[in-house]
Amino acid sequence: MREYLNIERLDPKKRLVVERTKDFSEIYEIFDKKDAASQSDRCIQCGDPFCLTKCPLHNYIPQWLKAVSETDLEFAFKLSNEPSPFPEVMGRVCPHDRLCEGDCTLNDGHGAITIGSVETHITETGFKAGLIPEFPGIITNKKVAIIGSGPAGLSAATYLLRSGIAVSMYERNDRAGGLLTYGIPNFKLDKKIVERRVKLLQDAGLELILNCEVGKDIPFEEIANKHDAMFIGVGATKAKRASINGENASNVYDAMDYLTAIQKKNFKKDYDKKFDFKDLNVIVIGGGDTAMDCLRTAKREGAKSVTCLYRRDEKNMPGSKKEYKNAMEEGVEFSFFASPKEIIVNEASKAVAVEFIKTTLSTKGEDGRQKMEEIKGSESRISADVIIMSLGFDTEVPSFLAENGIEINRWGEIIIDENTHETSTSGIYAGGDCYRGADLVVTAAYDGREAARSMIKSLLK
Repeated sequence: MREYLNIERLDPKKRLVVERTKDFSEIYEIFDKKDAASQSDRCIQCGDPFCLTKCPLHNYIPQWLKAVSETDLEFAFKLSNEPSPFPEVMGRVCPHDRLCEGDCTLNDGHGAITIGSVETHITETGFKAGLIPEFPGIITNKKVAIIGSGPAGLSAATYLLRSGIAVSMYERNDRAGGLLTYGIPNFKLDKKIVERRVKLLQDAGLELILNCEVGKDIPFEEIANKHDAMFIGVGATKAKRASINGENASNVYDAMDYLTAIQKKNFKKDYDKKFDFKDLNVIVIGGGDTAMDCLRTAKREGAKSVTCLYRRDEKNMPGSKKEYKNAMEEGVEFSFFASPKEIIVNEASKAVAVEFIKTTLSTKGEDGRQKMEEIKGSESRISADVIIMSLGFDTEVPSFLAENGIEINRWGEIIIDENTHETSTSGIYAGGDCYRGADLVVTAAYDGREAARSMIKSLLK
């Protein structure tokens, strides 16, 4: 350990741009045993590890780095899978530069340890070696229903099943995974990775009910009456809009609708052909990871040009730095300091351009972020065949919430006891984006885990 003076930070190898933009396969290679061990050897084993405290799941990062450096794969696998429901997913999709790697002690001058890549290596190599997370089987007479099979729901199911509690999971789509399946493209997260985790849970006793929307296909009360507790993890999928003229034109699309359609296409399922953007000029409005996903997807779909409009600069983009870099490498054009003011439509009510005004950043506000100011007289236009709005998401509010006394705040987010994750209705818990608003996969996983622990404590007392 502590070889940071002799060994530099090593990022995983990426497929060549000319190859990776032709398909939707993952772009990063998985560390081999040698590279994983050498990166782990750089860890200085801090007495107060910032990486661990910055991780929402409080993963045992220094401990499994030490195990990898000592080539103890089995111990590293157990350590990695204990506080995390799916570390091989987190290793791929977490914004490590803003979390564990961003707070790595070595980040100041030596380069952070490539924590995410080692995390992926541990579980993928462990699976290949025949290691699997341990589940006891259903050994209690308790039953919990989970509404939604996204990161929060899968996490809750993982920890309930580890305690031998039966779980029934209700998902309105045709596949489990939520955002992991229909929101994050394959080039970041191969769907076989998600399917493998779901299969592990089914082997452990999970009952998965697909194509079933609670409140529509089955009454909420019917599920409640058959279970001892419930967890709501329905996410936040309602797209935000900019409230500008022209945004309701027929060729202005929401980001998640586009990503879902292309994922269905990749699954070789029926999809809406209006999302075929080959040879078209595409504009994406927004600067988060979902915007990067749309931009990079459009490149792979053969768009003639792909441009991102963002009202601040690259340093202030809310998404991961590596995703911005990947998009740049793949030929995406970026127009910074550009705030959309209107979408120009033609006589046929089709969007043909975006009118925007240039901006500048001034003094910092109360949130510590520089304020954005518009520059008068700097209006300009950029032509487009299709426009994708990627401005974030709000929560949908199912009718069964109010009908069952489950309180929400003014943003439509479910109110919970933050110590237990229980809602205002006893025995019903919630977590993830439906409680936080649109956030990270890792925070949703944390909510699911903590809610499960509260349910376990209540049910098995």
